[in-house]
Amino acid sequence: MPFIDNILQPTHLIVVLAVALLVLGPKRLPEVGRAIGRGLHDFKSTIDDVKPTREDLLGTTEADAPGTAAAADHKA
Repeated sequence: MPFIDNILQPTHLIVVLAVALLVLGPKRLPEVGRAIGRGLHDFKSTIDDVKPTREDLLGTTEADAPGTAAAADHKA
């Protein structure tokens, strides 16, 4: 995906920040940044709370899972 690689260039990020500074102004830019950061943090914590664990999905523990030390002992 060359388009996505092209978006993440440092010069593009500087241009986006400069436009945001012009649109929002120096007083509102930190407020908007904090609000976006809080929103991303809340979103991530909600996703982590909802995401089921491996044990919930499979009903196994790591000792029961293939490829662990218990499985290696059976091979030896």
